[in-house]
Amino acid sequence: MPILMTYGDSNTHGTPPIVDRAKYDRFGPGVRWPTVTQAALGPAWELAEEGLPGRTAQFDDPVMGAHMNGRVGLRIALQTHGPIDVLTLMLGTNDAKARFSTTPEQIASGVAGLLDVATHDEYQTRHGGFKILLICPPPVLEQGPIKAEFFGARARSLALPPLYRALADNYGCGYLDAGEVITVSPIDGVHYDEAAHHALGQAVAKAVVALAA
Repeated sequence: MPILMTYGDSNTHGTPPIVDRAKYDRFGPGVRWPTVTQAALGPAWELAEEGLPGRTAQFDDPVMGAHMNGRVGLRIALQTHGPIDVLTLMLGTNDAKARFSTTPEQIASGVAGLLDVATHDEYQTRHGGFKILLICPPPVLEQGPIKAEFFGARARSLALPPLYRALADNYGCGYLDAGEVITVSPIDGVHYDEAAHHALGQAVAKAVVALAA
């Protein structure tokens, strides 16, 4: 049975658009995009969801904690699950937060570090070889209850697609620009509504089929 592992942040976890910052919520199975992808792939596929709200591609978060560093988490995930056949990587949105003061190129560099981990012989051998689908997250909006954290992130996130595409080409990965499929919710400018989760899940399924062929 082939296994798909989806590695990302709150938008892989299934966090709905935030209205009340003090309230934790999560879309259920069948709504969040990794489960939509699994359903589209069919019953032969198994799913390992690895979405952590607040996760970055490269930073210890001074507010949310050092465990938000995606490089550490990816190593843990690759040693927790397996053997996997396809890994999706969608990170970078939180790296665009004002407190990290990044450029688009620095965000892409963090993603390159994740690809270095995923393509390393240690993990490729452990899993018997697996394919990688790099997903560029859609551009954020600077509005809603979390807009202060994402000051300046709109411009940074708009510049990411060509950088991510170049990374995918360099590492021999599959590539999907989520911004060509969905937009973020205007409620908080970062997260996806149910319709966006469905559309992204379907698009990822098509990309995974093409990658695994």
